Amino acid sequence: MSIPRGLSFLLAVALAGAALPVLADDACLDFKWDVSKERALFAGTPASLTAGHDLKSAPVVLPDRLYKLRLAAQDAVTFAVEPAKKTAAPVFAGLAALQIPAPGSYRVALDLPSWIDVVSNGMLVAAQDFQGQHACGAPHKIVEFDLPAAQTFVLQFSNAASESILVTIIAAPPRKL
Repeated sequence: MSIPRGLSFLLAVALAGAALPVLADDACLDFKWDVSKERALFAGTPASLTAGHDLKSAPVVLPDRLYKLRLAAQDAVTFAVEPAKKTAAPVFAGLAALQIPAPGSYRVALDLPSWIDVVSNGMLVAAQDFQGQHACGAPHKIVEFDLPAAQTFVLQFSNAASESILVTIIAAPPRKL
């Protein structure tokens, strides 16, 4: 039995249309790390917080939660340490206090392009690695930091093009070789 040419064309179009949502998610599948935990957190409902404009006003954030941080104009933010990346464009920024339960590698994930610095004892903590997927917003960018002690660190967000960002922090899972 043969399918009429017009019907086979319509069937092909219908099947292609059904595959579009899967293709839209493909942009988030190209991370070299397992980002399933970040993806699960980004699928949840964020807690809304206003990022600090200085250390005293910085809200506390904890790992394994999703936050929507409202940022301020970058020139109105007093950073703990000068951000590692500077820009002249009008951008947004803010601070948060990160409390971790144990030393180790932690990943900070954002939904939009923004610069992330971690500050400890008045010094920038060097990033260990990073990744990003330009077409993905859940997450868009992930930066990994080795945090040496169970203490409070300062997260500095700068150079953001938007007034708010989604952010989550997780303990980095062991890497598979």
